Amino acid sequence: MAQNMTESGGKARTRCREIMTADVKTASAEATLRHVAEMMREGDVGSVPIVDGERLIGIITDRDIVVRAVADGKTPETPVSEVMTTEIFSMRPDDFVFEAIRLMGDRQIRRVPVVDEDGRLAGIIAMADIALETEDQREIAETLEDISSGEAFWGRK
Repeated sequence: MAQNMTESGGKARTRCREIMTADVKTASAEATLRHVAEMMREGDVGSVPIVDGERLIGIITDRDIVVRAVADGKTPETPVSEVMTTEIFSMRPDDFVFEAIRLMGDRQIRRVPVVDEDGRLAGIIAMADIALETEDQREIAETLEDISSGEAFWGRK
């Protein structure tokens, strides 16, 4: 992959499908907070996409569980649908990775679902996926730092 990226001009020509994680564990909106928290622990992940069949309808993050559930006194048996994020910013498999980086910076998000034209989940791209596939480690380190710090990424000089 690294050779392909070098030949094609780095991340500018790399497609999302080339770096996304395709084997993503998902849950339904009826799943409990306990169930998705266990999935996160077992998979060592910070988010679980929520699907209706194969169609992406939301995402729940470890932060959602803490801020929207625990802080509001919800029980571990609360359905995910009550606290999941439904405003989803996603990419298509053939979109360029630089667009995913821009989306992460603009929206201050660490993960971007990749969906097909019918809204079916094809995979997910995390900041770590981009870091592993990017040539310019200094640039990506600065990008990841800005996303994590909450600074306005595209507004910096």
